[in-house]
Amino acid sequence: MLLPKGGVTWKSAKARLPPWKAILVLLTRTRFLVSLAVTGLVILLWRGISKSASEMQNFYCYGSSKSPMQMSINEMVEWNAHLQTPVIFNHHEPYEINSSTISNVDLNPIQSTSKAALNQERVLILTPLRDAAAYLPKYFDLLYKLTYPHELIDLAFLVGDCSDDTLAVLSSELKRVQDQVEEKIAFRSALIVQKDFGSNVAMEVNDKHAYAVQGERRKAIARARNYLLYTALKPDHSWVYWRDVDIVDSPEAIIEDFTAHDKDVLVPNIWFHRYEEGRDIEGRFDYNSWIESDKGRRLRQSLDPDTILAEGYKEFDTGRTYLVSMGDWRKDKDEEIELDGVGGVNIVVKADVHRSGVNFPAYSFENQAETEGFARMAKRAGYKVVGLPNYIVWHIDTEEKGGNLGNRKAY
Repeated sequence: MLLPKGGVTWKSAKARLPPWKAILVLLTRTRFLVSLAVTGLVILLWRGISKSASEMQNFYCYGSSKSPMQMSINEMVEWNAHLQTPVIFNHHEPYEINSSTISNVDLNPIQSTSKAALNQERVLILTPLRDAAAYLPKYFDLLYKLTYPHELIDLAFLVGDCSDDTLAVLSSELKRVQDQVEEKIAFRSALIVQKDFGSNVAMEVNDKHAYAVQGERRKAIARARNYLLYTALKPDHSWVYWRDVDIVDSPEAIIEDFTAHDKDVLVPNIWFHRYEEGRDIEGRFDYNSWIESDKGRRLRQSLDPDTILAEGYKEFDTGRTYLVSMGDWRKDKDEEIELDGVGGVNIVVKADVHRSGVNFPAYSFENQAETEGFARMAKRAGYKVVGLPNYIVWHIDTEEKGGNLGNRKAY
């Protein structure tokens, strides 16, 4: 097509356009209007269908057509193989509690290890007392000689059913130790708990060690131990050291020696000195630390569940092996032997054993009570109960009658 020489002008362009009447006729034709309406309808329908499909994506179920209860393992694996569940991490800011009535205790860092002193582990020494005034000065003489850091040791005592001056002497001795000028002498803290249980067993040797009173006596001592334990045990204690008041000699590093074994429950051998005709007789004292025997197991099966066996008496022959019947302080002090029963003169326990609910039954537990029942309970809970036959702690000589031991010699 040839363009005018002068270029494209409005006049030339207008001459080429169809007449406006012809355009009007075209636009008003029925065929054109119908085509326009159909095209608009198609566009509207298409837009509506596309939008609905887009919205339906939010509700589309990607699950199998079968119920999970109807799918086989292979079908379940095949379906889940392609799934990638989106995970949204919503990290919250720390929540601050400002209330004097709410506190938090984290027991996770509290451990009982073989390097207790190095790890600054706190030790709780517990001693139940009844008519013990005469023993307390010697008790504290030994206590403040302990080489374990005193700032890591808490002391706690239960005074109950006393007829002597135990409370006053105890208070005086505690003040004597805690007021020492040297900082290494004073202990971290001291607690005195007073609780009477109504025990009327006389404290004379022949009375309190007679077989007939052993059941009630052991139950009363068990209650005293439990009251003391639950009153004094704090969240930061790693070890509990049960120490009787009538110990007359023990190694100064006994806490370090015992924690180094890293055992749940650990006891030494308990002996005593008896002087006769100028001779120093090394006597065996504690028959409550023992290894069970087949004879003892058969005996227990024949007993009423409420019967409490008191070891070391001729009334019941259990055939058990006693810790006091073995060992020698001249041999390896770290030799270990597993036990089934323990005496209460000197026990070192990991605090978590007590926290787990292992205490001193004031009732018949597997026909044992107090410390022997405690050992039974600890073993039932899966803890190790161990004795050191060559590690000796010396007890006061109670001058017991030989009859209480049956055919077993006191020395």
